[in-house]
This record gives sequence, C-alpha cells and structure tokens, in this order.
Amino acid sequence: MTEFRGVFPYLVSPVEADGRLRGEVLGRLCDDLIKAGVHGLTPLGSTGEFAYLGAAQRAAVVQATIEAAAGRVPVVAGVASTSTADAVAQAVAYQKQGADGILAILEAYFPLKDAQIESYFRAIADAVDIPVVIYTNPQFQRSDLTLDVIARLAEHPRIRYIKDASTNTGRLLSIINRCGDSLQVFAASAHIPAAVMLIGGVGWMAGPACIAPRQSVQLYELCKAQRWDEALTLQRRLWRVNEAFAKFNLAACIKAGLALQGYAVGDPVPPQAALTAVERKAVEQVLSEIA
Repeated sequence: MTEFRGVFPYLVSPVEADGRLRGEVLGRLCDDLIKAGVHGLTPLGSTGEFAYLGAAQRAAVVQATIEAAAGRVPVVAGVASTSTADAVAQAVAYQKQGADGILAILEAYFPLKDAQIESYFRAIADAVDIPVVIYTNPQFQRSDLTLDVIARLAEHPRIRYIKDASTNTGRLLSIINRCGDSLQVFAASAHIPAAVMLIGGVGWMAGPACIAPRQSVQLYELCKAQRWDEALTLQRRLWRVNEAFAKFNLAACIKAGLALQGYAVGDPVPPQAALTAVERKAVEQVLSEIA
C-alpha cells in the first residue's frame, strides 16, 4: 500500500454559479502545488466544501484532481455522508476513478453511539483496497470518535491514518501512545504542525497549505531533519495563516487567498458567502507577511 507522509493540501472546489466545475483552474492549482513540492492532494476535505456539493460535482472534483496529479503524488479523496451505504458507494467509486486513498468523514444528523460510529468507518475500509484516513473534527461533527473507538479502528488493516482537528494536542499524543505504529497521525490546521511532528506525527492535511505550499513543505522538511530551532522560527511566521483560517469561513478564506495569487477559484458555494473587502484585506496582509 502507498505510504502517506508530508504535506497534503485540502483543495478548494472551484465551481461556477451554475454548479459546473472549473476543471482547468483546479488542474492548474494541483499542478502548481505539486511543483511546489507537496507530498499529496486531498480533494473534498473541509476546505473542499464537500457538504455543499452534489454527487456529480464531488465525482468531478475527484476526477479532475486525479487527472492533474497524473500519478506524481497520491490523491486521498474525501468521502462523507450521513448514510453508511452512500459513503461506501462513494469510496468504491473514487477507488475505481484512481484515488490512492480515502479520507473518511462522518456526517451525522441524529446522535450516534460508539458502535454505530465504528461500524460506519469499518464499512468504508471493508469496501476498498486502498489506505483509509479517518477524520475527526468535533468542532463541526455531531458525533466524535472516542479514544476507544479510534484504537479499535486502528486494528483494521486499511485504517492506517487519522487526521484529528480537535485542537487538543494532548489527544494526539494519547492516540500515538495508544495506537503506536498501527495508526499514523496527521495534523489539521487546528494544530501547530511542528508540535505534532515533534510528538510523532507524519505530516499535515490542511487548507492553508494551498496558499502557502512552499513554506509548508519547507517546515515539514525542517521537522523531518529535526532542525527544531529553524522549524519553530518558520512555524511562528506561518501560524498567522492558521489564525486567519480559524477566524473566517474555511473555504472563503482559502479561496480569497488563492484569488489573490491569481487562481480564479470563484466564491464559496451558497449559502456560504465570500469574504468582505475588510476580511479579504486581512488575508492579503497575512500572505504578504509570510511571502
């Protein structure tokens, strides 16, 4: 199986007002990110607005990403649903399209018990032959994964990674201590990547890497080389991007940043709204500071 390490930007989903994908724009973004040194691409993460897209749009985003990657880096496609059957169908379809891995996200309307949450992720992993990254984000998800559930899921041969966006770095260390090598940890934008690498993380999957790919890759390489003083100096500067990301709407912030860098990615999918002029100026200021 493919090993996932390093920087995996959560891609935006650039769509027209009528819903059509701006495939050319997404392809150029993917190509430039790969040239900047990123280690993989993740379509349909939180920044990819998966919750606002239809099935055909999601499939188009995944296909455009796979075609743009052209085997140069792995593509880990986001799968999300309130229904286990639908999530399984997405995962199977994305593997057939050529995805190298699945990012499994649980959407929930009614609260779920641990056994139900566990069965959702197991069903996805049972249905595919590629690595699965489980994603937990208690800030947005109605049903979170407990440490006990995570530990049991780590025993599945295809559930090999977790991306945790809890903002609780101690929880990450608990996962590492509990699961060992059976479950590798990716940081989210809610965590300090250098700190996660220090305690044993293998990289980060996050939207901010879309607008600061070279700096993100440089930070990863410094951490990997254990050049911690240099890494923390760069990390302090880059944290301004994470702060902006936390302050504004996720997709709106990254789409505004990409627009400022010359990518016509368009506005977030309604009912989300684009950043105001003042908010956009704040993102522009952050980009100028980290350049």
